Amino acid sequence: MKKVLVIHGPNINLTGIRETGVYGKEDIDSINLQIMDKAEELGFSCKIFQSNSEGEIIDQLHAAMSDFDGVVMNAGAYTHYSYAIRDAIATIKLPTVEVHFSNIHARDEFRSKSVLAPVCVGQIAGFGKYSYILALEALKNII
Repeated sequence: MKKVLVIHGPNINLTGIRETGVYGKEDIDSINLQIMDKAEELGFSCKIFQSNSEGEIIDQLHAAMSDFDGVVMNAGAYTHYSYAIRDAIATIKLPTVEVHFSNIHARDEFRSKSVLAPVCVGQIAGFGKYSYILALEALKNII
């Protein structure tokens, strides 16, 4: 069975509370259950990890190298400036799909630049929780 790691970055633990007009009112626990259900439907074993710490995210990526077949990553604000996470994704050489709840290209100018995108197999943004579901579908076709 193929294994997928889903990583939620900073503030995603507050989904459903934080800026509900942008991120929605559904809490992250409910969204995680739907991610797990979709992963199972696609034949994946799935682990979900959330951290507000850049170093912990990098540690998870490093560990994924030997245990997982693909990664779905919502790095939150780290998307726009974390060269350390970018380098970790490049190093592990696992197909990684960058996801965002909101359309980062339609928001503040600083949000439209992703330093992660060049080392990811693709980016899915603007579909709310379905960005994760679409990313799992993409990984199914890639791995």
